[in-house]
Amino acid sequence: MAAWVCCSLIAVLLCLAKGPVTGAVDLEKVLPSEKPGSCPKPLGPGLCAEMCSGDSSCPNNQKCCSNGCGHQCMAPYKEKPGVCPKTTPRIKGVCAELCSHDGDCPNDEKCCSNGCGHQCTALPKEKPGVCPMTLAGLRGPCEALCASDFDCPKNEKCCSSICGGSLCTPAF
Repeated sequence: MAAWVCCSLIAVLLCLAKGPVTGAVDLEKVLPSEKPGSCPKPLGPGLCAEMCSGDSSCPNNQKCCSNGCGHQCMAPYKEKPGVCPKTTPRIKGVCAELCSHDGDCPNDEKCCSNGCGHQCTALPKEKPGVCPMTLAGLRGPCEALCASDFDCPKNEKCCSSICGGSLCTPAF
């Protein structure tokens, strides 16, 4: 439902609307609205120009984002599918934030914790084999002890337990 304003805010809205006010003004048409999603991280200094003034000045689902110097319309960042391993090995002992979200990483890599900072990590493919059938009451914790097969040693797979947790189990 649109908000309607008159009288005391007319002067402010008149400037924003850039036109004559005839009665009431629809705030949704005058004030910029923020679109869903997050802006990608600037990849260095961009063009020092203001090419948009807010999300509402961008087409479709694009957002008005910083390009490192000015602002321009960009597609919003989206999280890539997949789950990061519990920790990933550090790149040459680097303890730094080398990425802040999946959009900073190339191809299908995700921004994952390395136990000290974050780095782009290629997600491993599933290990071969199948999880054994779980018999009620005989196997498994109720908490997640692994997130993917690659949290598990050797030929073990990350398998679901009877109560919804997960654990490393020898594969068949």
